[in-house]
Amino acid sequence: MSMRTSRPARAGQYVALLGYLVFLAFPFLWLISTAFKPARELGSLHPTWIPEHPTLDNFRKAFDEQPLLQAAANSLIAALCAAIVAVLIATPMAYVMARHRSRLSTATSGWVVVSQAFPFVLLIIPLFLVLKNLHLINTLWGLIMVYVVWALPFALWMLVGYVRAVPAEVEEAAAVDGAGRLRTLVSVTAPLLAPGIVATALFAFITAWNEFFFALVLLKTPEKQTLPVVLTHFIGAEGAADLGPLAAAAFLATLPSLVIFAIIQRRITGSVLAGAVKS
Repeated sequence: MSMRTSRPARAGQYVALLGYLVFLAFPFLWLISTAFKPARELGSLHPTWIPEHPTLDNFRKAFDEQPLLQAAANSLIAALCAAIVAVLIATPMAYVMARHRSRLSTATSGWVVVSQAFPFVLLIIPLFLVLKNLHLINTLWGLIMVYVVWALPFALWMLVGYVRAVPAEVEEAAAVDGAGRLRTLVSVTAPLLAPGIVATALFAFITAWNEFFFALVLLKTPEKQTLPVVLTHFIGAEGAADLGPLAAAAFLATLPSLVIFAIIQRRITGSVLAGAVKS
């Protein structure tokens, strides 16, 4: 009887998962289709999924109209630096909070969760004033500092769970074998935390790569703007979008995240499983 009831439930889960995947894939597939359509098909009253006459004109026009390569380089520098610095700071903090539980660590964990509820609008004025006093307005270093501060709470929250998933007995066994504290952390704990660190760095990178609001407010010079900000230049003053080049540029902007995710997806899967197992 239980098998009969579980099969329909399992089938329902697969149907729901398939519907969710279709829901997620639809915008991306339509974006790809739009990027390769000529202007005549973009203005057609009967749009089609597959371009009848695919063309690369939208990509050429996008690169001719806007400095996409420079913007992509700016986004890459900001996202990589923010991800690396956030992980370097969050990893030792997460270890201390997970291994030495106290009222202070509990309060810190609560503050990390609460800080994620703050909207961008409440933070932008204080951040702008601080960066102005440091002469970091309209600089990538100022934007990187903002991204690091914004990514730290989430990175810390993620890494605390991964550290707690590593049994303390493993470190105790290494200490019994004569390994010092530093050697234990480097040779024993760090390799076990590697999947979690990679996953955390990826999320920090994607967050910074796609971020728009802070970059829009803090960066004014065109050659210093990031890719999400440059994409808005394809929209005219009256809201009319140059749809073909915009779709082409947006498609190119999504590729780095997809490529990085595809390369390290196995590490991410391992880190998720490790974070789900509590000793």
